[in-house]
Amino acid sequence: MREKLTLIKVGGKIVEEEASLRQLLDDFATLTGHKVLVHGGGRSATRLAERLGIESRMVDGRRITDAETLQVVTMVYGGLVNKNIVAGLQARGVNALGLTGADMNVIRSAKRPVGNIDYGFVGDVKQVNAALLSDLIGKGVVPVMAPLTHDGTGHLLNTNADTIAGETAKALAEFFDVTLVYCFEKKGVLRDEHDDNSVISSLNYADFRHLAEEGVIQGGMLPKLQNAFEALNAGVCEVVITQATSIKGQGGTRIRL
Repeated sequence: MREKLTLIKVGGKIVEEEASLRQLLDDFATLTGHKVLVHGGGRSATRLAERLGIESRMVDGRRITDAETLQVVTMVYGGLVNKNIVAGLQARGVNALGLTGADMNVIRSAKRPVGNIDYGFVGDVKQVNAALLSDLIGKGVVPVMAPLTHDGTGHLLNTNADTIAGETAKALAEFFDVTLVYCFEKKGVLRDEHDDNSVISSLNYADFRHLAEEGVIQGGMLPKLQNAFEALNAGVCEVVITQATSIKGQGGTRIRL
């Protein structure tokens, strides 16, 4: 029987504010079994860029990453935010190791081709070194992964944290029974977007298709759920969409094939 692993992805808002970060670290530290944390940090990057006089440009929620912006996100994601999390987990007895994709060649990406939009130094994940991560995890290390990867030719690339979480979970499914937890601001997938308590407790693909056709699930939740089912089809056991304050509980929306 394979060992279980929980991979938690949290957004920048959670890890950038002292109170929410403290609760996340407390909850994450008490999770049993193997675990991985993937984090964002966009708000801190935007604030630092503003202080440095660098304009932040976003398209559909994605950051345009020119050379100056890449320097900022590298400092924030791989430095300040990542190491604050690592230090906080170490203080709670968790043997955390902060990683970007460049460290130990753990995630290799390709620079996104220029289409209608030139995203600059943004990477699309091509390979996750799951064997190396599995070896670290087996030795009691808890990876804390920043949303940066590299192309193998010396260039860092800004990479979407949700994508890093999904691709890492899929790769680790070769070695563990993986539960992938996406933490968002809502309690889960909602039947009524205006009612925060209308959480759909469980979803399979047939439910998803039906609710999408009815317009119950729409907008930005559609690609999130499509990514969830891609992860399940690649071997992930379960995907959970919930709030960061509920990672220890049974709340949220639990997605299975």
